[in-house]
Amino acid sequence: MRSKPGDGRPARRAFSAEFKAEAVRMMRERRTSGMSLAQISRELEVRPEQLRLWARLQAEGTPTDGPVPGETLEQENRRLRRELATLKQEQAFVKKVAAYFAKESR
Repeated sequence: MRSKPGDGRPARRAFSAEFKAEAVRMMRERRTSGMSLAQISRELEVRPEQLRLWARLQAEGTPTDGPVPGETLEQENRRLRRELATLKQEQAFVKKVAAYFAKESR
């Protein structure tokens, strides 16, 4: 279900294991204080069903990120290089945004 440019659907997002773990921790913490799952999911910009899935997988001890079963070293290497490239792009974007807001605040 990958989206193609111009087909009207947003691009599929990937979340790190750290993000998933933190989202589940935040969800549990805020649910005890009375916040609804819909509010939490809007705040995190993920679907409520996605949060439920991450929480269930974490409770079962199933890894939510990492090597894919049956993945060869070459496939893993390609996957990790793609992830690294994405992270570098995100980091460059954050640097530009930080510089912009630093300039604006003067």
